[in-house]
Amino acid sequence: MKNYQKIFLNLALDAKALEFGSFTLKSGRTSPYFFNAAKMLSGNLSELANCYVQAINETEMEYDCIYGPAYKGIFLGSMVAVLLSQNGNNYPLSFDRKEVKDHGEGGNIIGNNPIGNVMIIDDVLSAGTAARQSIELINKTGAIPKIFIVGLDRQEKGSADISASKELQNDFGITVKSIVNLDTLISFTENNSDYAAHLGELKAYRDNWGA
Repeated sequence: MKNYQKIFLNLALDAKALEFGSFTLKSGRTSPYFFNAAKMLSGNLSELANCYVQAINETEMEYDCIYGPAYKGIFLGSMVAVLLSQNGNNYPLSFDRKEVKDHGEGGNIIGNNPIGNVMIIDDVLSAGTAARQSIELINKTGAIPKIFIVGLDRQEKGSADISASKELQNDFGITVKSIVNLDTLISFTENNSDYAAHLGELKAYRDNWGA
């Protein structure tokens, strides 16, 4: 496991953004863990942003702008854009609103429309429904969704027997990259006595729903 992955997981656990237990997901599945990136707003935001930047750098891909889907992607994309700008790399940032605004600037995108190759930044990838909505919205602007970066990829089956991330890559030609995924989380618990009690449930969940 890479150092920035350990940092990300420890940040999530310290903020209780990552919790173990029994949680019912939107899909109806009962999961032994849950991730809510919003709770990480109370932690070290600089380190959190740096984890994303290190994952982005590993893709070695070029992009022209950053897009953050509402709501978690708004603060994640903003933090990453600020950190990149501090290093001399300035990228336009935009994000969407849940409901179309019919006055003022109108529309459902805040900031200028995405241009060129777009990097989407979000918190988690589960079934891929929200990711598809972002990709389709960007496509409508004439820009190209090129990279999809998430903090956690749950590595779950999408609409078929392949993972949601693989479906996105197959359907849209977009590169999907995560800071951590379910395999990383299992490896982390295997090597951390404080969380080893959850190892069996995590492995069982991966056997049932993983891809």
